[in-house]
Amino acid sequence: MPVIKVFSEDHTSRAVEVPNDITARDICQLFVLKNHCVDDHSWTLFEQLSHLGIERTIEDHELVIDVQSNWGMDSSSRLCFRKNYAKYEFFKRPLDFFPEHMVCVSRETNDTMTHFQLIQTFLDSNTCPEICGYLHAREQGKKSWKKLYFVLRRSGLYFSSKGTSKVCQKAAAFIHCSTYLYRTLKPFAFSCTLHLPALNAHFCRFTCSLSISLSTKEPRHLQFLAEFSDSDIYTLQSARKSYGAPTDYGFCIKPTKSDSPQDLKVLCADEERLRICWVTAMRLFKKYGMQLYQNFLEPHQKQKVSPMRSISENSLVAMDFSGQKSRVIENPSEALTVAVEEGLSWRRKSCPRLVSHGSPSAGRRPRSNPAIHRAQPWFHSSISRDEAHRLIVQQGLVDGVFLLRESQSNPRTFVLSMCHRQRVKHFQILPVESEGELFFSLDDGQTHFTDLLQLVEFYQLNSGVLPCKLKHQCSRVTL
Repeated sequence: MPVIKVFSEDHTSRAVEVPNDITARDICQLFVLKNHCVDDHSWTLFEQLSHLGIERTIEDHELVIDVQSNWGMDSSSRLCFRKNYAKYEFFKRPLDFFPEHMVCVSRETNDTMTHFQLIQTFLDSNTCPEICGYLHAREQGKKSWKKLYFVLRRSGLYFSSKGTSKVCQKAAAFIHCSTYLYRTLKPFAFSCTLHLPALNAHFCRFTCSLSISLSTKEPRHLQFLAEFSDSDIYTLQSARKSYGAPTDYGFCIKPTKSDSPQDLKVLCADEERLRICWVTAMRLFKKYGMQLYQNFLEPHQKQKVSPMRSISENSLVAMDFSGQKSRVIENPSEALTVAVEEGLSWRRKSCPRLVSHGSPSAGRRPRSNPAIHRAQPWFHSSISRDEAHRLIVQQGLVDGVFLLRESQSNPRTFVLSMCHRQRVKHFQILPVESEGELFFSLDDGQTHFTDLLQLVEFYQLNSGVLPCKLKHQCSRVTL
């Protein structure tokens, strides 16, 4: 059997012997078991082509041996195992991944498009959705870049040799104004003679027909760039440095059987969310769009067939054992209070940071361990702001992905880096002294915590001053 070598983010590696028909999902399951990781279906196998400075997600159904067979003998390519929370997030929240001004659907709808309808449009081979917008393209055989208007269709990627004409610009501006009027009139539809479904239907028909005319009015101006049946989509790891791109949000289309830099179709977007839109749409338009949806559903279907617990939660009742006789707690509020008190009591007994050293008096506050955060997977010590941004982007721009790090500009303070609405944000954690004790706070002392672990646990349950709760820890695994 062949042997493959897989690397992690901390550059450790492990070689394993595998059968020829093993898939990327099988490899991920194998390393999840070997490393005792929590299987939250976000573990992903990546293909990194170091000599080209590019990488891509290996889809769960792809055969790993087939991927390796496309590498050259002296290639520095490798497989990398890490989390990617955004791997199938577009199936859950497609409207966040595909901005409405970039999507053109050639069909009439009776209402604004829902999440389900948008996904069905991309998966249904009988529909013809398009992604339209501006991208920077590297000119073939040159180091210069040019900004062009691109149209992504099922048949491939096209660009306009003349950009958008004045007529198209006026029409696009008219659509923008119509959208504004539509959103303004919609709240008053129920209080006047306007009928909301009719307003929705007329507006969608108008914008759809006008968008179609924009993309097909002058077909001679559209030139073919690439198709996806025998190509893969990669992101550039260092677009500015390696390719001289005008932004850091680069990606490329590479023929599956070619390893030459000359065969790359290199592009870059103006923003990270725009790159995500283009790359995601290309993954769906590739020959196995429906297969991605099946990959997304498979883990959830297995959970339904093989539930983790054999006891129904409805059969569990709250009990009180504090008196001489046990009793069933029927009041939900009382049951919640008892559960919280028992949880805190258990933590004081089992968690060293809540137990003071020695034998404290009854009125003495237990000390916490100020260095307990160093053992947590979400703490990344003294990494830079740019490195924190890179790690979060690598593990998926999903709401609530986070890590903590030491501040490089302000000693004795820490920084919480997290993702919200596909943007990485940074919040400073300040030390606060109160009654001779040191605490940590995110809101200038309004809420303070004895250590960073307590802070993280609080904001995993409450958003507080943050834009959303902390949901997914950005961590590195050692193989």
